[in-house]
Amino acid sequence: MSDQAIKLGLCAPERDLVEVLVTKVVIPGEAGVFEVRRDHTPLLTTLKTGVVAAKGTDGREYHFAVTGGFAEILDNHVTILGRTLEDADQIDLERAKAARERAEQRLTKPGEDIDPARAEASLERAIARLQAQARQGY
Repeated sequence: MSDQAIKLGLCAPERDLVEVLVTKVVIPGEAGVFEVRRDHTPLLTTLKTGVVAAKGTDGREYHFAVTGGFAEILDNHVTILGRTLEDADQIDLERAKAARERAEQRLTKPGEDIDPARAEASLERAIARLQAQARQGY
């Protein structure tokens, strides 16, 4: 392992573990977005819906849409346990755009059967997918 590398592991229910060596990872923590580099202070935090962005030791960039969960930083290992986790390469762009449009419509023209909190959560998930697929970090 490189002297600047940290091991990043990401997983979610019904999702295989993804492990890569990275030089940095940006995480959407519940209290705010933060960056982890080698020798980061140990930390356990909850996640909000957003994008986990990382730079591999080989220069490759990784982007994952995550919906909530937890992140643990300990001994140069970052473990992301998401409720959902989608690799940017596996996100269906048209489906994500359609989900964003549906959520926006539900928020702008709510009906009796529309739950605003659920529509807001749907919009956040769709935006995270679109940002990850576009390889947008923070």
